[in-house]
Amino acid sequence: MDKLIRLTPSQRKRCNRLIRKLCANYDEGNCLLLDDGETCICPQTISFSLLCKYFRRAVLPADKALCADIYNERTVLCVNCGQAFVPNSNRQKYCSVCARKIHRKQKTESEQKRRRVDR
Repeated sequence: MDKLIRLTPSQRKRCNRLIRKLCANYDEGNCLLLDDGETCICPQTISFSLLCKYFRRAVLPADKALCADIYNERTVLCVNCGQAFVPNSNRQKYCSVCARKIHRKQKTESEQKRRRVDR
């Protein structure tokens, strides 16, 4: 059995925002999975605990920073934009969005430098 995880008020607010935005079973405040002919309020939106397995496995991983915050994983701030992210290695210092931009910029600078030397 899974351990019951308690949410802080800010985590709960962020979770509810995720549920309204991404949960396939959320329908105007009701949970389609628990609907047996009568509407049933989504228990995850009114609870300060992580109750819904679907939310934990399918919806929560979409927000890696929130997921890391709830499960007490190590987060790092991006050197470029300052956004919190979960690193894939111990050397990673940029979030995935900034990493693409920085890599492209470094590659361009390297090519320009190489062309200047070749002349």
